[in-house]
Amino acid sequence: MTKRATFTTKLGVIAATAGSSVGLGNIWRFPYETGQNGGAAFLLLYFICVLVLGLPVMVAEFTIGRSARANASRAFLKLTPKTHWYVVGVLGIFAAVFIMGFYSVIAGWTLDYVYQSLTFGLADKSPEQFQTAFTQFTADAVRPIFWTFLFLSINYVILVKGVQNGIEKASNILMPVLFILLVIFGVRSLFMPGAAEGLSFMFKPDFSKVDSGIILKAMGQAFFSLSLGMGTLITYASYFSDRTSLVKTAGTVATLDTLVAIMAGIVIFPAVFSFGISPSQGPQLIFITLPNVFQQMPGAYFWSLLFFVLVSVAALTSTISLCEVAISYLHEEFGMSRRRATLILVLVCFFMSTLCSLSFGPLRQVTIGSLTIFDFCDFLSSNILLPLGGLLIAIYVGWVLDKKFVRNQISDGGRINVWYFDLLMISLRFIAPVAISLIFLSGLGLF
Repeated sequence: MTKRATFTTKLGVIAATAGSSVGLGNIWRFPYETGQNGGAAFLLLYFICVLVLGLPVMVAEFTIGRSARANASRAFLKLTPKTHWYVVGVLGIFAAVFIMGFYSVIAGWTLDYVYQSLTFGLADKSPEQFQTAFTQFTADAVRPIFWTFLFLSINYVILVKGVQNGIEKASNILMPVLFILLVIFGVRSLFMPGAAEGLSFMFKPDFSKVDSGIILKAMGQAFFSLSLGMGTLITYASYFSDRTSLVKTAGTVATLDTLVAIMAGIVIFPAVFSFGISPSQGPQLIFITLPNVFQQMPGAYFWSLLFFVLVSVAALTSTISLCEVAISYLHEEFGMSRRRATLILVLVCFFMSTLCSLSFGPLRQVTIGSLTIFDFCDFLSSNILLPLGGLLIAIYVGWVLDKKFVRNQISDGGRINVWYFDLLMISLRFIAPVAISLIFLSGLGLF
């Protein structure tokens, strides 16, 4: 039997695992969620949710992955044979594939905007022209699909090389590039005329705007941003060495993920306040509003290009991990070579993303329960599969696995003092299941 691959360095562990969490959820989704839900009050709630909900579930996924050293489905079978808990891993694999369906489309859009930035396609346009151009582009039957294909091809080139030579090496390059680009943009934003107002909006909480809906959205954003419940953290933890501290790694990843989200806000909010734009414009913020902002700035060509390279890199770090969940499963369960498993997965993702892309144009009238194909993939994965997977993982580690076994894994065989262990178990047994259930019911419109 071939020895299972492992990440070779601590940097590789952090870069790859943080990369699985850092993505469009931080740079595309977090700023507009913050803008729509009261700014700093939402940010504070998000911090609390990451600490109380995100960290314990992340440690739970790491515990399952490293102890079993198997793909997201087989891990449950190895730890609890002759049970049906392996279905949790299967749900995670389905979630990853459905997310790839719509996520790859958005990632393709970012590549197109990189190209447009390079060729001056975003220059000298009015806000109305940006809106029209974006609508026409997304409704096109060919152009978005081409860019999605190119994006998935980049994923294939990285993933086919394996864990150490593909995922780890790419993550060691992409994550530092991502942070450097964010720092450059952040510093630039701080010198904008509206920087003080933008930072005040982001960091001065207005608790009068807090209600149960905003609390649920903060929990949902923490869940989506940290990549919980989709099998990626279980899969990546299976590549951890025995020397990797699960809790320290979880804390580092959660900190980096949150830092990227904050830096994205520092980049965007001063910019929108400087030009009198509403910070709650929604998903169109980075494809319609920000290109309009960039062309009003000195060095518009440079800033526009840099920003969409940044977003493309963030998307790539996440999709690599999403693909790996299914590739690991196909490779181990069906005995496929890694090359064949990667090719099959990428082709499946391309087929699904083609349908999602066409749902903005020729397939717009094709709906599933009143949702377009794109919206259905988003709703099914984000509102059902992810919360359900996270809920079952919390219950599994909190109630099914032996408590001594969990303590042994988290303490690295007793070498690390885990004074927080009882608090962790309280969260996994009681707090996380209740909180995730609320997210789940909210996503279904039942709460």
